[in-house]
Amino acid sequence: MFKKIIILSFVLVAFAETSFAQGIQFAETPWTQAVKKAKAEKKMIFLDAYTSWCGPCKMLQRNVFPDKTLGEFYNKNFVSVKVDMEKGEGPALSNIYPLNAYPTMFFIDPNSGKAVMQVVGYREAEDLLAAGKTVVKNRVAKK
Repeated sequence: MFKKIIILSFVLVAFAETSFAQGIQFAETPWTQAVKKAKAEKKMIFLDAYTSWCGPCKMLQRNVFPDKTLGEFYNKNFVSVKVDMEKGEGPALSNIYPLNAYPTMFFIDPNSGKAVMQVVGYREAEDLLAAGKTVVKNRVAKK
């Protein structure tokens, strides 16, 4: 009986963590799958291009990306992906989406593969929300 209570407790905690997750939900998927998903869902791609040693990148992860309002907007309008630009697919993506500083956040049209906007450096949640709204507004205006 005690084992069942412990197992049930772990299940409830895991459920609560995923149910109440706030902020931007980043897809844990290869780049090609993220592009397919964005096309299927008719969304733009938000790419957080970071490195493991970048202090401002870590601050974004800790202080900005968990913001509830930012997450609600981005999760509704973008397929969000974060890529360490020095590992895995990162070096190849940096040839397609060149950058001069970390972090750089790209807003990418999945159909053309082109970056329609980029934001360089640490930004507060309000700034990223405004950037995202501009991208969505411009995309709607082009239709």
